[in-house]
Amino acid sequence: MTKSIHVGGRPVWAEISLKAILRNLEIIRKHVNPGREFAEARGGGERKSAGKSARATESKKQRRRMILAVVKSNAYGLGAVPISKALQKAGTEWFGVTCANEGIELRESGIRKRILVLTGFWPGEEKRLLENYLTPTVTRVDDLRHLERAAKSFLGKASSRKSARGTSSYGNLFAAKPSRVRFHLKINTGMNRLGISPSEVEAFARALAECPHLELEGTFTHFASAEDFIGGQTVTQEELFRSCLDRLRALDVEPGIVHLANSGAICARPETWADMVRPGAILYGYHQRFDPPEKRNEVMAEMPLEPSLSLRARIISLRDVPPGEAVGYSARFITERQSKMAVINAGYADGVVRARTNRGCALVRERRVPLVGTISMDLTTLDVTDVPGVALGDVVTIYGKDGKSAIEVSDVAPEIGTVTSDLLCALGRRVPKYYV
Repeated sequence: MTKSIHVGGRPVWAEISLKAILRNLEIIRKHVNPGREFAEARGGGERKSAGKSARATESKKQRRRMILAVVKSNAYGLGAVPISKALQKAGTEWFGVTCANEGIELRESGIRKRILVLTGFWPGEEKRLLENYLTPTVTRVDDLRHLERAAKSFLGKASSRKSARGTSSYGNLFAAKPSRVRFHLKINTGMNRLGISPSEVEAFARALAECPHLELEGTFTHFASAEDFIGGQTVTQEELFRSCLDRLRALDVEPGIVHLANSGAICARPETWADMVRPGAILYGYHQRFDPPEKRNEVMAEMPLEPSLSLRARIISLRDVPPGEAVGYSARFITERQSKMAVINAGYADGVVRARTNRGCALVRERRVPLVGTISMDLTTLDVTDVPGVALGDVVTIYGKDGKSAIEVSDVAPEIGTVTSDLLCALGRRVPKYYV
């Protein structure tokens, strides 16, 4: 626990380790760029190796796989703005968000790298995307018509001020020709949520040919079960995606930046890394569950990530409770012995999800203590009977490390039948965050 943190008022807080996130970024970079050298961080520049020519260094830089940091949903609940600022300084090439508002928040906070709006846009939203130099994703053939109209209008206004190339200090949203706006195409290969169907590739190519103000910069898909090494869905998706790329090229449409690897594929499917990878949960230090389970141990040994979240609170009440007494709403816990109950000022509105009622533990004085009774909106009860010397004001670690003990989000998620990102995103807005 970071001793320098002093919380005033309601004693619940989150510690977000930027050091851990940046370390995870470097682990991911090196993992998807085996044998390639690059700067560890600032500004995206590269360090020249002794005895290597500048041309060789530049060649390596050009071949290096790029990182698109997925910072949607407020960086999985951990704080998109401070995290993105740290990642930008560390040389992250792209950021991924889910809508215009998320991208605009980053722009207003000073993020100048490329921002891809991963889930497309609603007709009428494209104007805001371009005005804020956000890279659109086309998920339907008809999107091209809306985007072309917006691009023509936007570029006309931009050229009246100065060239489109000059207006953008946001990582070159525009094509080499300043009369075109770049976008990415998403192809549905089996997730069956968003993306054009493989049968629409030819229709897409015809529609693009009628859009003189647009240029396809990148093409991607999304895996439904990259962590499953028993079933064959991911291999089928990859093969279908690559066949779509071949068909685009046959139609004289260059796919541009190819990206398909999410966190699971980054960890264990090198054949999918392509030109750019899209880390989400692993960037924040959390591995997924793999099938078969032993695959996870193999991945963790190769990529020793560092969890970034610690969620803590202080004990605000201690009560001695005799045997046979009910605790919490609906009497879902009954004491079986003389017990000491502690209450913390954190509930499901703060990130202690209700599904953990009578399930799992927290840490007090490095000891695991059970969560008991129904978790309520603002309060959670713990059985601290077996903690010697427990006192009001003691720190309770809900997620994170306490001395030599630890409870991580990625360990809790499977216990209650959910995924790590679900628990991260549950972190409440009223919980103050400290970046360490």
